[in-house]
Amino acid sequence: MADGSTAPSSPPTLHDVAREAGVSIATASRALNGSVRNVRSENASRVRAAAAKLNYEPHLSAQAIAKGSTRTVALVVRDVADPYFSAIAAGVVQAAEESGLIVTMAVADGSPERELEIVRTLRGQRPRVIIVAGSRIEGTGTRDALVEELAEYRTAGGRVVMISQRDLPFGTVTVDNRGGAAELARALLGVGYRRFAVFHAPPEIRTSRDRHEGFLAGLAGSGVPEPLALETGFTRAGGYEAARRLVERGFEDVEAVFAVNDVMAIGAMTGFRDAGVVPGVDIGVAGFDDIESAVDVLPPLTSVAVPLREVGLSAMRLALSGGEQDARLPVGVVVRESTPPR
Repeated sequence: MADGSTAPSSPPTLHDVAREAGVSIATASRALNGSVRNVRSENASRVRAAAAKLNYEPHLSAQAIAKGSTRTVALVVRDVADPYFSAIAAGVVQAAEESGLIVTMAVADGSPERELEIVRTLRGQRPRVIIVAGSRIEGTGTRDALVEELAEYRTAGGRVVMISQRDLPFGTVTVDNRGGAAELARALLGVGYRRFAVFHAPPEIRTSRDRHEGFLAGLAGSGVPEPLALETGFTRAGGYEAARRLVERGFEDVEAVFAVNDVMAIGAMTGFRDAGVVPGVDIGVAGFDDIESAVDVLPPLTSVAVPLREVGLSAMRLALSGGEQDARLPVGVVVRESTPPR
């Protein structure tokens, strides 16, 4: 400037503290909010020293979170129309209401960029808890920015829990996707199926990949042929489209289809039926999640039962307890008429 003065520098961020201390953003966040999860004492000391050196303080407008002036819980989901997420949301709402809290919901629509934008906006609204539900989509370049936003929020006194996103450094609730799919594969072998197709989403969607790999692991050593793999959307429409593709290809070498979630499986059943192929008679169909409508379709759908409401309850209770441990909920196979014995 002409008078020789300089523009004021921007206030230090948690990223600056982490870089000064030579630790990750998540470690800096834990050290500054008093968490002891995976923070060595020497690292905690370095973080506190770096914060003091840089005059770092959590964003003042967010400090009200720690004082309890907000009574809201923010739930970020992939798709509110998907019964998987609506069942989880029901559990979150139940646990929140038991504690006198109100749940607000935001929909990321399967976009990591939108998810990051939502979290940035939520920080300014100062909810007491942020819960992010949805499969991690890899290779998008938003992971580090999302971790930094959530870590800053946690350092300011907020609480963070993830659902089905186990690679992020926050308390997480997951289900055994690999183990459940492997158990399903063995169950289908047990009722006589030997030739399979798998309808799966793109491999960057972690939930789909885990379930696909688990199914293959469950078949390992059985001597059956490698399943045909058809990539499609992680949606009902995706399942429908994959079924039509399989019929057009010819399915004489396929006895049963495993779709990596129930909405895909239900879409596949409709696709088969529209093509003149009868599910449960001409071809077996199985899914994963055991959403409520799995028993309403004809024939009722074989699936891997996930306690979806309990997932939401567990996430909310973990957040309110202030814990950062991970919780994995068990799953179990339910064989129904869509895969009758052969």
